[in-house]
Parts: sequence; structure tokens; C-alpha cells
Amino acid sequence: MALCQLFLQSEAAYSCISELGELGVVQFKDLNPEVNAFQRKFVSEILRCDEMERKLRYIEKELKKDEIKIPDMGENPKAPAPKEMVDLEAHFDKIESELREVNTNSEALKKNFLELSELKEVLRKTQTFFAEQGDHHSIVDDAQMALVLDERGLPVHAAAVQLGFIAGVIVREKAPAFERLLWFACRGNVFLRYDAIPEPLIDPTSGNPIHKSVFIVFFQGEQLKTRVRKICEGFRATLYPCPETAQERLEMLNGVCTRLEDLKTVLNQTEDHRHRVLLNAQKEIRAWIIKVRKIKAIYNTLNMCSLAQNSIIAECWTPAHVLDQVQTALRYGTEVSGGTVPSILHRMQTKETPPTYFRTNKFTQVFQSIIEAYGVASYQEVNPAPYAIITFPFLFAVMFGDCGHGFILFLFGLWMVMSEKKLGAMKSDNEIWNIFFGGRYIIMMMGMFSVYTGLIYNDIFSLSLNFFGSSWHPKYPEANLSVSNLQLEPLTMYDNATGPYAFGLDPIWQHSENKITFSNSFKMKMSVILGIAQMLLGISLSLINHLHFRNLLNIFCEFIPEMVFMLCLFGYLIALVFYKWLTFNALCSECAPSLLIHFINMFLMKYSFPTNTTMYDYSCKKWDVSKVGCGAETVFYPNQKPIQIGLLVAGVLSVPVMLFIKPFVLRSRHNAKSRRRAKLGTVSKDALIPHEEEPSEEDMLLNQDVSINDEETPTSSAMHQHEEMGDLEEETFDFGEIFIQQTIHTIEYCLGCISHTASYLRLWALSLAHAQLSEVLWGMLFHMALAMDIKYGGGVLIFVFFIVFAVLTIAVLLVMEGLSAFLHTLRLHWVEFDSKFYIGSGFAFLPFSFKPLLEASLDEHI
Repeated sequence: MALCQLFLQSEAAYSCISELGELGVVQFKDLNPEVNAFQRKFVSEILRCDEMERKLRYIEKELKKDEIKIPDMGENPKAPAPKEMVDLEAHFDKIESELREVNTNSEALKKNFLELSELKEVLRKTQTFFAEQGDHHSIVDDAQMALVLDERGLPVHAAAVQLGFIAGVIVREKAPAFERLLWFACRGNVFLRYDAIPEPLIDPTSGNPIHKSVFIVFFQGEQLKTRVRKICEGFRATLYPCPETAQERLEMLNGVCTRLEDLKTVLNQTEDHRHRVLLNAQKEIRAWIIKVRKIKAIYNTLNMCSLAQNSIIAECWTPAHVLDQVQTALRYGTEVSGGTVPSILHRMQTKETPPTYFRTNKFTQVFQSIIEAYGVASYQEVNPAPYAIITFPFLFAVMFGDCGHGFILFLFGLWMVMSEKKLGAMKSDNEIWNIFFGGRYIIMMMGMFSVYTGLIYNDIFSLSLNFFGSSWHPKYPEANLSVSNLQLEPLTMYDNATGPYAFGLDPIWQHSENKITFSNSFKMKMSVILGIAQMLLGISLSLINHLHFRNLLNIFCEFIPEMVFMLCLFGYLIALVFYKWLTFNALCSECAPSLLIHFINMFLMKYSFPTNTTMYDYSCKKWDVSKVGCGAETVFYPNQKPIQIGLLVAGVLSVPVMLFIKPFVLRSRHNAKSRRRAKLGTVSKDALIPHEEEPSEEDMLLNQDVSINDEETPTSSAMHQHEEMGDLEEETFDFGEIFIQQTIHTIEYCLGCISHTASYLRLWALSLAHAQLSEVLWGMLFHMALAMDIKYGGGVLIFVFFIVFAVLTIAVLLVMEGLSAFLHTLRLHWVEFDSKFYIGSGFAFLPFSFKPLLEASLDEHI
């Protein structure tokens, strides 16, 4: 990674930055961190881009309102020249103004159409109300009888009193409350009839359907009329004029219908014009969006640069192997802009920590993302991602070991990999699917490794396959086969000539009663072996870091003691496991040691010896235990006691080496450096030459970095400040802080070796849980269906049980168990493996690139 300084002419800066954005290999530094965002040079251009984005957002909203999809043709237009911004702004303003004018006119027409539609319904319903006859009385007679009473409380003749009425429409849900309030407010002196409009009306503002009802209210007197009107206003009911005679109502209805037909014609023409405008915008809107994004990104980058008289100075990080490509891009940008002065790329020397950059492809990207979720690697630190490509799916498969389940997982990942172009072009908004699709390669790898471990376990949907023939041959007579509890004798029923099963576990263990006991012992030891092996790999990788950074002190005070501690204690445990596997068999099973007890006794300095050491020579043969006195706790190989004591002492002594030596060595180095400086009378570490004089102010001014315009650049002054700060940091030394840090590291490592070794037992636990769940699903569902003896309908019943078995297998064993195994594998890599060598305190290389602007959704940036 190289820190470069760019000297760009003001006229060519825009084109050069645009070309670098297309290249996407340069990360710019902000040279104006103290300047407010609204006080920078190109803030007006960015505000213009924001305004264009607002207009594009409005156009996109209108397209979505009409359900017009925006096509993604994979276009990648170049960033337009600054002078083209005026044309884009004028074009966007024209489209927005046209759409707003059309929408305003359309909304007004729709509002008018709604009012006329409501008036039509009012006229129709009131005509119906007045035409209805109930008990040979009209609605007016009913109102007269209900409202007009004489002194005795009897209804007065209809012609005696003239009633007034109001008609209108109200939202259907408000009609019952409207009726109750009229009754209480007017004390029952009103007569109300309402009826629902059968077809919903369209709200002109939101476009949502609304359900309304027509009502007519009869009352007597102006006071009640005023009260009724206020209640209608409170319920937002719309009142419409309604003639009193049937002939006038019919004439008004005909006129309203004629106006509605004319409005429909005008509305259709308006909608057609609006649709044509949107279709024209649909073809270009994605290209417009990309152009505006690129313009805004360029000006944001230019705001990070330092401005001189006629040039722009920028600082950027870029990989050293692409410097030629950056030079070519700058040269092309200068030519496009018509500039006469070439752009200058100057590689700088700096003590600043560069960003971390790893070249990845679509296969390795998912593994690198998993590692960077823990922490971005420090610059030039060992990257755990290449090792995780193998260890991650393998440890997952150890917990998920089933040939059938792994094959289904592999097919799912393979399908996504083979169809990645088609599936990637769909651009789904479903986050869960996007997660699965992004991890398609790791899913395929995990499925493939699970098939391998399933063959090792000889487990496929909780069943075993006998490919090579079992090495166990029962020799019981047929009369004894009816006994349920038969035991296979290893000495007589095991075929020592052919040896063990060719690949994986012998299928006979699937049918044994002590299957779990055997598989637990095997998987537990395997988990410890794999865990300690991976931790040793992590410690070995720390040596690469120390060698690369030339830190010999860490090699002698951290790597070697850590390796000695791990090998002398936990590496010895692995050696005991392999020794027991290779040495002991069925002949000497009664003298086979218990490794856990021996490992505990190693720390307790507790040893048990055979009673007859002259007879017992530690070989594996048929011993008489009563005479020899060997057992699970007795020593089982020569010189076991001195070897274990020596390993224990070496492991314990490595702890103070890790704890004390490094802080005191650093303290001694600092004191020696301080005495040397005091003796020479130097002012800085750069003035350690004998008899050197302090530079004068004139010399300091002459030695400053000068820009192309003979002015001190902000960059050079920043570099001087950074170097001065680095000198001050090197001169400060806090022995107490360093000693505390080393103490924490030592305690964390020693306790971590114990806890991390125990943590790897999750490989055994989840493998056991997966196997048992698979066996439960098989035994309680599909096997039960196959065992049923049903003459008719048995095939249908088996099919139903198979569907339930398949659904539960996918939902529980593949999805839930797979996710659980994935999370546990993630923890083993982050905590147990990475903590042995990976610091992860760096920051990622985030180049200025236009590629994310093309892949992101429209709503993300606009």
C-alpha cells in the first residue's frame, strides 16, 4: 500500500477524479477535517446534486405509483462534464413541472368528479326516498307524522306544516354516530334516512377507495336547520343542493350525468398524457440516477482535497501494484478535460499506518467478510481468511456430519452457484434470501465437507451403509440368536486378517446398544485433537507475524513460551490419545489407562505403579490383573513419571517467562536510549550524529517540503506534525501499563488454553445432538410408517409420513441445526483460533469507486 500525493490542475481535476472513480483503486484522505461541510469549496455543486436527486426521487415515486417498473439494463454511463449539469437540471425541472402540473390538474378533475358522483348518488337516493311508499305514505308523510304533533300528541295533517330537509353524503363508518348525535342534539325533532352507496368512491388525493352513505334529514324551523348543518360540518359530511320536486331532481340528475361523461373523457386524456411522460422518463431514469450519483461523489471527493492557486492537491492510499493504472487514468482524465499541464502522482514516505487491503473474488469474499466481522487485520498482518476456507467448512461438517443432510446442503449451494447470474439479476429485497445467496459458496463447501464427515461417521439419515463389509463376524449358534442381549467378543469375532472397516466407522455399530458410548468416546477425543491442532496452527501463525515485523523479543518472550506451554500440557494429551489407540487392544483391555485421570494426576503429582513391576513390561498381551496389579490409573509406559514431571515443570516455567521478561527488557531498552540521548545532548532521535549543531530557523525554512506553487502544502505540515507526534509517543514509556498489559496477556493465554480446549468439545456435543435428532425423526416417523402392515392405503400413508419427515428434516436438521453449527463454528474461529495470533486493529481499504452506486437499490441513495 502506497501513500500518494496528486497534483491536479483545476480544469482537469473533475475528469481525473472521475477516471479514478471508474478505476476504483484509490482511497482519498480528507485534508480539510477542520472545515465544516457547508464551508467547503464545492458545496454549491453538491446542493445542486441534492436538488436533482429530489426531482429524481419525485419522478421515481410517480413511476411506482403507476406501477411502472424501472428496467435495469446494466448501463454504466460516464460521469457527465460539469457544464452538462445545467442541461440535466433543466431537463429534470421540465419533467417535474410537467408532472406536477398534470397531477394538480388531475387532482382537481378527480375532486370535481368525486363531487359530481356524490351529487348524482344524492339525487338518485333522494329520488328513491321520495318515491318509496310505506303503508300508503311517502317519506314526507312519515316525517310529518314523526315530527309534527298537536297539543294532545297526535300527528297533524301533512299540509298543515311545511318541513325542511338537507341531503348529503357521509363516510359509512360515521353514519351510526352521526345519527345518535342528531337525535340527542335535536332532542328527537329530526327525521333521518340514510342508505349506503353500493360502489366505493375514489379519494382524489390518496387514490384509496372510500365507502360513503347518502343521508337526508327532515327538520322544522331555522334553528334546527343551523344545528343540523353544524353537526354535518363536525362529521365532515358533504351537503349538496337537492330540489324539492321530482321533475327538478330528474333534470338536475341528467345534467350531472352529462358533466360526468365529459369529465371522464378529460380525465382519460390527462392520464394518457401523464403515462406518456412517465414512459419517456422510465427509459432514462436509471442512467440519470447513476450520473447524478457520480457527479455528487466526485464533488464530495474534491471537497476532501486541498486547494492552491490554480491546482488541487489530494492525498490517497492505493495498492502499489496499480500505480501504473492510476497514472494512466490521470493521463486520460487530463486529455479528456483538454488540460495542457499533466497531472502529477508523487509517492510519499510516511510513518502513518496504511489501510488493509486484500484482493478477493466472489469465492473468497464470503470468508474474508466472516473474518472482518471480528476485526479488520492490521497492515501486513497474517490474514486468517485463507485458512478459514478449509477449517471453517470442516469444523462445521464435524458438527453436522451426515452424508444425506450434507448432500442436500451441497445441492442447494451448488444450485445457487450455477444460477448465480440469473439469481443475482433478480435483486430481491428479501434480506434472508440475500444472506443465503451471498454465502452460496460457503454453503456448498459446508455441504461437501459434511458429506465427507458423514462417510467418516457412516451416517446417512441416521442409517449406515455397508460398502466394504463389516469386520465383525458373529459365531453364535442359531439357537442363541433369539436372545436379545448378545455380545460380540473381539478376540474371536473380529477379523484381524482384513483389519478394520476400510473407510469410516464399521456399520455394525449402528445396531449396537453401546453405540452412543463408543461414538461419544471417539468424537470427544477427535474434538480435542482437532481443537488443539487448530490452536497450535494459530500460535504458529503468530511466529510469521513476529518475523515479518522483526520483533525478536516477542518470539523469545511470547511465541516460544506459548508453544512450550501448549505442547507440554495439551500436546502431551494428544500424544497420550494416539499412544493408547496404537498400543492397547482387546488383549490388554483390563490394563487400558483412563487418560482423563492420568492427565489430572499429572498436575497432582500422583502416580500409581503395578504391584509386580518385574513381570509387567508395559506390552499389550493377556495379563493376569490379580498378579500384575495394572489398571486404569497405573502408569502404562516406561519412565512415565519423570517425563510427565519434566513436561509439567517446563509448562509451568514458561508462564513467568511470558510474564516478566518482556516488560523488563523494554524498560532496559528505554533506559539505555534515554542515557544515550542525555549523554549526547540531542534534541531528537534524528540528531544522534556526534558534534551535530542544531539547525537554525533559516535552515528549517529551506528544508521544508515545497509545493509546485512554492507554498507549504497542508500535507507536508501534517506530515511534520505526525512525525513529531510519533517522536513524542516513542519517548513516552509507562512501565506499569506495559507490565499490566503483559500480565493480562499471560493470564488470558493460560486460562484460554484450558477454556478453549474445553470449548472445542462443542464439536462432539453438536455432532451427538444432530445424530440423535436424525435418529428420532427416522424412528418415530418414516420407519414407523414403513413398519405398518396396512393392506389398503398403505402407500398413501407412507407418502404422508414421508412429507412430514422431509419437512421436519429440512426445517429442524438442515435449517435450525445448520444455523446452530454455523454459529458455533463462527465462535471457534473468532475466539479460539484468531485470538492466538490475530490482532484485528486495522481499518479497511475503502476505495473511491462508482461500482457501489450501480449495485445499490434506487431508494438507498436517493
